[in-house]
Amino acid sequence: MEFFLVILVLLALIGLASFINHFIPYIPVPLIQIALGVTLSVLPLGIKVPMNPELFFILFIAPLLFHDGRHASREELWKLRKPILLLALGLVFMTVFAIGSLIHWLIPSIPWPAAFALAAILSPTDVVAVSSISSRVKMPEQIMHVLEGEGLMNDASGLVAFKFAVAATVTGAFSITEASGSFFIISVGGFLGGALLALIVIQLRTFIRRLGMDDVTIHMLIQLLTPFVIFFVTEHLGLSGILSVVAAGIVHAIHQDRKRIPAGSLEIVSRSTWTVLIYILNGLVFVILGLQVPGVLNEIFKNPLFDNWQVTQYILIISVALLVLRFLWISVTWRKWKEKGMPHMKSQRAIAILTVSGVRGAVTLAGAFTIPFVNEGGGPFPDRSLIIFIAAGVILVTLFLASIFLPILAKSENTNAQELRDEMERKAKLRTFEAAIHSVQNSMTEENREAAVSIISTYNNMRNEFSSKSSEKIERQENAVRMKAIEAESLYYTNLKKAGKVDRDTAILVEEHLQRRRLAQTNRIQYRRLFVWILFKRSAFALLQLLLPRNSKQRKQNRTRRKRLVGLKVNMAKAAIHYLKTHMTPENRHLFLDVMGEYNQLIVKYNLAKKSDESTHFARMQRDLQIQAFQAERDEVQDLYEKGDVTIDVIRDIRRQINIREAYWMEENSVHFH
Repeated sequence: MEFFLVILVLLALIGLASFINHFIPYIPVPLIQIALGVTLSVLPLGIKVPMNPELFFILFIAPLLFHDGRHASREELWKLRKPILLLALGLVFMTVFAIGSLIHWLIPSIPWPAAFALAAILSPTDVVAVSSISSRVKMPEQIMHVLEGEGLMNDASGLVAFKFAVAATVTGAFSITEASGSFFIISVGGFLGGALLALIVIQLRTFIRRLGMDDVTIHMLIQLLTPFVIFFVTEHLGLSGILSVVAAGIVHAIHQDRKRIPAGSLEIVSRSTWTVLIYILNGLVFVILGLQVPGVLNEIFKNPLFDNWQVTQYILIISVALLVLRFLWISVTWRKWKEKGMPHMKSQRAIAILTVSGVRGAVTLAGAFTIPFVNEGGGPFPDRSLIIFIAAGVILVTLFLASIFLPILAKSENTNAQELRDEMERKAKLRTFEAAIHSVQNSMTEENREAAVSIISTYNNMRNEFSSKSSEKIERQENAVRMKAIEAESLYYTNLKKAGKVDRDTAILVEEHLQRRRLAQTNRIQYRRLFVWILFKRSAFALLQLLLPRNSKQRKQNRTRRKRLVGLKVNMAKAAIHYLKTHMTPENRHLFLDVMGEYNQLIVKYNLAKKSDESTHFARMQRDLQIQAFQAERDEVQDLYEKGDVTIDVIRDIRRQINIREAYWMEENSVHFH
């Protein structure tokens, strides 16, 4: 039961990290998850999750790499095989020798083999972490393909080199010839073994289908078990489990492309299941990493044999050395990379992006924890705690540096940044309109057909109108015109109030109306808070009306008050139109006419509500569908943001514009429900 509660807490932290990232998008999700893991560990709750490296690799790394292998672009990986291999093999072994020598020189108490072991475990980059960071910016596609290929391959090369270095430390014996031969067998054997096992799994699924068992659940279960089984079998045979699951993912992707297995419900279930599973596993990796950090820190900081500041200096020096070595290696090989079409941007910027993207992650820490406590002679493994501490520190430093510099380096060049942003916003808006239309269409029934058609027509008009507009500049100008019109409404109301022509109850409602309209244009967060509060008040009022006995006199008073309020709003709208007419010029005519059209629509609906209460049922149906449409817009733009298709400034502008339209809708809706 206690273990189950721990799992629930960890899953809750993953959700909390996404919630925090929604409001603080500049901090990458992995850093937030690590911070939450650290917080959970230091709280006096007694929650400890020991790091079992073997279990960690098979439970987390295997399915994550299998998924990455399935979704990696095989054409791009093959096209960019030279730069990928130069990073995944060449840079890894250069890191082992160069950084290993630096570590031994910095910390003489760490012998040569142990220094090489630490350098080897620091060589793999974490594609999961860099993907999470780069999802907030527009990374060049070819650079992302190189990073993905490097991340898929260098885990195996780094871990194999690490195992040989640890074995040399434990036994005191090392043969470069034997190590080279073993590396070839382990790597190539793991890749070929994973491909072979994947083909066997595919044949098994085909055989099951031929037996008439087309149950999606069975095939989905086999698909989920595949990376765990393949990793376990290849590791048991002494081969590379990491390369085996990468190969298995690629083979499954090739098989799916050839459509030997019919598409349909299995693909839908598979996509949804893997999306949730990868989201959870990615989160757990970094939360568990955060849980280990306090224990690693305490083991060093509380040990009188270590100087805390000096140990921190070791981490910073080694982190900088890793980045400098990566920068030099990429710079030297850059000429060959450009021959392969890498990429359409300034060379130095591309080199800097690839350098900063060398983030270390969970594989590094999990591998460090596999270091044995004692060597073959029974003595302690030299400086085991310090090695794990340095590994954890380098992870945090590289994550932190990437989260700061990668968004800066990956920005578009200034010459076309505004054009790219406008095009990004235009496409995102059209996607939100489409999402709203589909949402309403899916909820259309015979009863609400007229209300649904009305909303769909509005969105179609907006879509057609927006397709011919340039987005940001016109939106800014229209918002400025709306603010002037709102001030004209406010001035008309203020003069009436001073003359004593507005009663107290109506004044409260009108001032609330004006406040909502202003906040929708100027302050998104306060507007959303006010909107939620108003909905709560209206819901509570409606509930009271249902519970309390109805009074005909009270109903008559409510109708009278509502008609008075509607009449005042009509006059305020006319005052805004009058202001716009008197201040309209040939230069601003198209903007003023658009806003005047919005006010004319409001007046029509106000007058309709004032004449009859029969439109209330229609308005209720329209209200429900419109709320759903607004939510569909927000969901779509959030999805675009999470996929990295829009930047944070674009999503803020789109959300603000949704709020403005929602504010106008609220005023129309309030006619029937005040």
